[in-house]
Amino acid sequence: MEQLNAVLALPETEAKVAELMETYTGNGRVVMLGVDDMDIFKGISLKLLAMEELLGQHPEWRGRLVLVQVANPARGRGKDVVGVQEETYAMVKRINEAYGAPGYEPVVLIDQPLQFYERVAYYVIAEVCLVTAVRDGMNLIPYEYVASRQGNDRLDRILRLCKPEEKKSMLVVSEFIGCSPSLSGAIRVNPWNIEAVADAMECALVLPEKEKNLRHDKHYRYVEKHDVGYWANSFLQDLERTCKDHSNRRCWGIGFGLRFRVVSLDLSFRKLAMEHIVQAYRRSKTRAILLDYDGTLMPQAINKSPTAKSVQILNSLCQDQRNAVFLCSGFKRCTLDEWFPAENLGMAAEHGYFMRYELKLRLKRDAEWETCIPPADCSWMQIAKPVMELYTETTDGSIIEERDTVLVWNYEDADPDFGSCQAKELVDHLESVLTNEPVSVKSTVHSVEAKPQGVSKGLVARRMLAALQERGMCPDFVLCIGDDRSDEDMFQFITSASCADSFASTAEVFACTVGPYVSEELALENPALGEEDPEDLCAPKDEGLSMAGSKGHAELHQGKLTTVCISQVPDRSLLLASSIKSVITMGRMYRMGLRMIATVLRRMCIPSQVAMKVTKPDDANEPLEDPQLR
Repeated sequence: MEQLNAVLALPETEAKVAELMETYTGNGRVVMLGVDDMDIFKGISLKLLAMEELLGQHPEWRGRLVLVQVANPARGRGKDVVGVQEETYAMVKRINEAYGAPGYEPVVLIDQPLQFYERVAYYVIAEVCLVTAVRDGMNLIPYEYVASRQGNDRLDRILRLCKPEEKKSMLVVSEFIGCSPSLSGAIRVNPWNIEAVADAMECALVLPEKEKNLRHDKHYRYVEKHDVGYWANSFLQDLERTCKDHSNRRCWGIGFGLRFRVVSLDLSFRKLAMEHIVQAYRRSKTRAILLDYDGTLMPQAINKSPTAKSVQILNSLCQDQRNAVFLCSGFKRCTLDEWFPAENLGMAAEHGYFMRYELKLRLKRDAEWETCIPPADCSWMQIAKPVMELYTETTDGSIIEERDTVLVWNYEDADPDFGSCQAKELVDHLESVLTNEPVSVKSTVHSVEAKPQGVSKGLVARRMLAALQERGMCPDFVLCIGDDRSDEDMFQFITSASCADSFASTAEVFACTVGPYVSEELALENPALGEEDPEDLCAPKDEGLSMAGSKGHAELHQGKLTTVCISQVPDRSLLLASSIKSVITMGRMYRMGLRMIATVLRRMCIPSQVAMKVTKPDDANEPLEDPQLR
């Protein structure tokens, strides 16, 4: 602003303004101004077409209206620049021949460099400024125009302005330029719509003088306040605010080359070795194990059925009388009955709507499934299903999975970007049509779910721990593993203060996430899968997730909380390792994550089986040597 005000005060500027006033306004003419580079994206030809349309539709402006187009030299060279120049010259010639008269040219093209004071002089006399770029960044021309129209006392005398209320300025700007949203008083147009631009130009000319003055005052206050000093100060404030907590955080250098980045973590963040989980498992007397199925025990694949190895691991865990094992899944009850024949495995179907276990938390194969909430009216599915079918038709690779109480729109096999966009629209669409229904709509990994309100995996964890507490069994070891946002409810519950009384005072809680979605507090898991140099993996914080695991049980009681993540997506994952070898492919990372979970479960099973066979009950909890941990 200081530089522009200094130019406005120059004698050269005053002389140029007086000259232009005599040339144009002295003859009763109204000046509209355009200042653009001779570039294909600046929309000069579109502006000229709009001027031609305006003169054709409004003959009263012929002989009175002049468009002064300042065309700065092109910054590049080539056929495109030559083509723009030839097109511009031809259009100016055509308009002047059609609507011109002796001593009057409707379009004045200045195709030469101007001194800054000369350009400011044109700003001062112009009633309207036109910016019709089809694509541009932070174009400063509108700001310069508004500040120049404010002028000073000496320029006001030249312009014959007696009162501040007589100062006015009008802007017609393209909606495709960066400064358009900041100028709320400007008339925004689509430059490709020639008729709309012509109408906007005519509107800017005939608007009442008081309205022009109000818009000018509003724009000038904004320009005066938001100068370079303001933006520099705001940047420094943002920088200080961002760095305020850096002294309380630990920084890690991740990756190398173009993928190198620095990650800031809380000081309580610590590395976790797999042996820590196994040793805590051995020391414990009562264990609560909550496992998600889809994407956790089994990768996302066409064949959703579990492998024989997964079933064997679950059977081994369930055979230990100290273990309370619960499997949470979104599949139907009949599907889980068929897949998991383990005798002591508790199960929750359809994300917790149905559960099956007996009072001692030991499953009976002939036990009936029960609902976690009162039976829901599922008539809403008749409304939601046609909406999902519409998106299925337009999204190749997507399918609808219909269950007893849940509708799932799965786009795992669709294009990732398009599927994600469609999922966001579907969530909004379903929320609008199901506003008056007791339904919750959520977006998870590659799917959109509509289910009864109040149903969550957190409710499964609550009922499981409540059943244990009723029997006087407070677990001193809790392992909770999931892979997406639907599992956050489990993490939130086991890390909440309301859950503290359900655990033993020395309980250790492990909340693990497999996949690209991460709880906000993470520990690093070392997937030591028998490799000589194992890589440590975790993923950065996802702003869309809750603070599951944000406060460990060390603050609630004397136990410990650890959250673990293995990420599926290399671009969002952090690779922490002792060597530069920790750059690995996405497929290998995800396989390692699943193998890590399987290895943890397997290592927990082996000591338990040995203890049951070769030790006495009194010392069954003593640490045993596991040959796999040597």
